[in-house]
Amino acid sequence: MVVVANRLPISRGKNGAWVSSSGGLVTALVPILQKRGGAWIGWTGDAGRGGRLPTVDGVAMRSVGLTETEIDTYYNGFSNRTLWPLYHDAIREPEFNHAWWPHYEAVNEKFARAAANATGPGDTVWVHDYHLQLVPQMLREMRPDLKIGLFLHIPFPPEELFSWLPWRERILEGMLGADLVGFQTYSDAQNFSRAARRYTEADGTDTELRHAGRHVKVNSFPISIDFDWFEAEASKPEVKKEAETVRQRLGRKRKVLLSVDRLDYTKGIDTRLCAFEVLLQRGKFSVQDCVLVQIAAPSREPVFEYAEMRTKIEQLVGRINGEYSEPGRVAVHYFRRGFTREQLVPYYLAADVMVVTPLRDGMNLVCKEYIATRTEHDGMLVLSEFAGASRQLRRSLLVNPRDVEGTATVMERAMTLPAAESRQRMSILRTMVKRHDVHEWANQYLEALQG
Repeated sequence: MVVVANRLPISRGKNGAWVSSSGGLVTALVPILQKRGGAWIGWTGDAGRGGRLPTVDGVAMRSVGLTETEIDTYYNGFSNRTLWPLYHDAIREPEFNHAWWPHYEAVNEKFARAAANATGPGDTVWVHDYHLQLVPQMLREMRPDLKIGLFLHIPFPPEELFSWLPWRERILEGMLGADLVGFQTYSDAQNFSRAARRYTEADGTDTELRHAGRHVKVNSFPISIDFDWFEAEASKPEVKKEAETVRQRLGRKRKVLLSVDRLDYTKGIDTRLCAFEVLLQRGKFSVQDCVLVQIAAPSREPVFEYAEMRTKIEQLVGRINGEYSEPGRVAVHYFRRGFTREQLVPYYLAADVMVVTPLRDGMNLVCKEYIATRTEHDGMLVLSEFAGASRQLRRSLLVNPRDVEGTATVMERAMTLPAAESRQRMSILRTMVKRHDVHEWANQYLEALQG
């Protein structure tokens, strides 16, 4: 099997050697590649030539080289300023720059050619995400003998939004080159099938399309996490001790609300901060009673909208802290840096309430990570109804993140929920996440692809 994704699952270690990156996708797919043999094709993240890289953890790595111009146009431009905002309900106005499109096509062809060269007769190729939506069709033209799957990690927009895209037919034709197109939720799958029937020659149902003499299966496969790893990590005595240290520093008797996000406008960080500000304004809770910890990993900082959003968030944090903090009691602890999953677990353990309120999210795995660490079945999750995970995690406290007053009310409820109700809800949530982990996701997808 060959995995094709925008990024390789490796990074440079302290000594300059390539080491495996952590993350759910890596955890799920590397063991499969180790067992079946194959390669992972992707970009290193830097400009330069592609080619073979050292094998890491028994998996062959093949780099697709990108130029500085391609990084600016294919990645920062078309992928992240056209597709990303459009697919996330046009929360920000997408840019339709016709100069970016040829580079998106050219880079997709590079990935398709690399996959064609890395595969043997009848092999399986699994293509991932919105950066590479043209690869399935390009690869099928090069290698019609291959079994090709595509999985979209972000939402697929409703027909009326997708229709904005000047290259809508080309994108759909590219995706229809796969034997199986997978999505996070069933509504995403429906959106794709309806768009395909409207803008291409495809016909059929929401779960099976006929196109160019082939049958294309379409379905939802909600991605998940390595539940056992997070549960085991949270059970380590040294991790529990570190969590106690975090609690002590934040204030042992305070309710700790935690949010962990990439610094992205889809995550609703600014509206969440406003909701916490409303909570403090109401006076039922003060900084002596509660604290919000916001971890925000920098993301796509060369893009203007992201720099603008960072400034807005930091101003909001300053305003809230300036008005409500007291000596020794800060209202919002804000970390603008990335945390490893090992560093996050003590914070998950220390938090009484996890607040996950994206304006739109394909799935959101942070909420599942928090649930996996709650080995005592305590804690509570406040979750946006616009995150894909809300379809599975119905026993969380669901909110409309655009309703600032309503979100503040649900935060208050989460902090005052009776212990028995909290344990019952968390027990059900843990059962769901444990049963449907990332390994089940990968196996279900591959079984459907081979079937």
